[in-house]
Amino acid sequence: MAVRLMYQLLIQVFSWLALLAQSSASKDAEILVLRHEVAMLRRGNPRPRFDWTDRAVLAALARILPKILRAHRIVAPATLLRWHRRLLTAKWRQPRPPGRSPISDELAALIIRLARENRTWGVVRVQGELRRLGHRVGASTIRRILRSHRIPPPRQHDDAWRTFLRAHAGTILATDFFHVDCAVTLQRLYVAFVIEAKSRRVHLLGITAHPTAAWATQLARQFTADLEDSGRRFTHLIRDRDSRFTDAFDAVFTSIGTEIMKTAPQAPRMNAFAERWVKSVRVECTDRMLIAGERHLRIVLDTYVQHYNRGRSHQGDGLGLRAPDDGNNVIAFPAPTDSIRRRTILGGLINEYEPAA
Repeated sequence: MAVRLMYQLLIQVFSWLALLAQSSASKDAEILVLRHEVAMLRRGNPRPRFDWTDRAVLAALARILPKILRAHRIVAPATLLRWHRRLLTAKWRQPRPPGRSPISDELAALIIRLARENRTWGVVRVQGELRRLGHRVGASTIRRILRSHRIPPPRQHDDAWRTFLRAHAGTILATDFFHVDCAVTLQRLYVAFVIEAKSRRVHLLGITAHPTAAWATQLARQFTADLEDSGRRFTHLIRDRDSRFTDAFDAVFTSIGTEIMKTAPQAPRMNAFAERWVKSVRVECTDRMLIAGERHLRIVLDTYVQHYNRGRSHQGDGLGLRAPDDGNNVIAFPAPTDSIRRRTILGGLINEYEPAA
């Protein structure tokens, strides 16, 4: 016990002698470091966190402290030296030259629009189109914007089905069947129709309880004969892979220069125009009525098709909420609201409105 006491006293005496040997600057630095460490320890709960001001103060004061005191800090000496090197690096770092100003959100939206509407355009093609419009944008900037919005690289050939339909909508026909069950006899009747893709005009071909390939081929002959008499030409006919559509059926349309486009198996969206009309006629007509038989169904569908072509507006691309038989360049004059009368169709199931004569 006495030896330990003597050792502690000897250490204390040497520390006083070392303190006397220190300069006033090192003493002041040690006091500042101790005060700052105490302040940091009081903030920490349970472990102190260092911000950039703490690192700057400790790194600056550590250079003034004696070497023996640097090893008794709350951070390692290597950490203090690393912080000091960062301070020197930050002091002598040259400012970065100003880069290009960021493009506006409107210009970025235009770049995305050009890329999405033209799937075969590359970065340079988009850059050239922007330059023609008066906007100078670098190719790397365009590439970065397209990548950030996950727009894939351009294709060599734009083979999207939607692009094909839009490009040939004016000369495309679509055909299909749908069925209606009679109310009393529960007999299933099949309806064949053709719809024009651009105008949405529907042609009712026939109704039967026993559809066969020969029946479908005969309907095709009658329809193509009507097309020849009217002088209208269509280049493509979209149909599914129903067994009633045989090679003889295809040959009838091929003879007038109409190419047959078969949809993929179990892909009704590829024949979207025909499928959408089936939904319309079901929701607006046949699902809301009890069909007595084939003659009744023919009268109902003839009336509905006439309404669909002449008195029903359509929301298709380029139709402008017009009916298929409406004039493209005709704008109706606003009629007085008190002179508009209603005309009921199918016993009030469907209403049409027109100005009074």
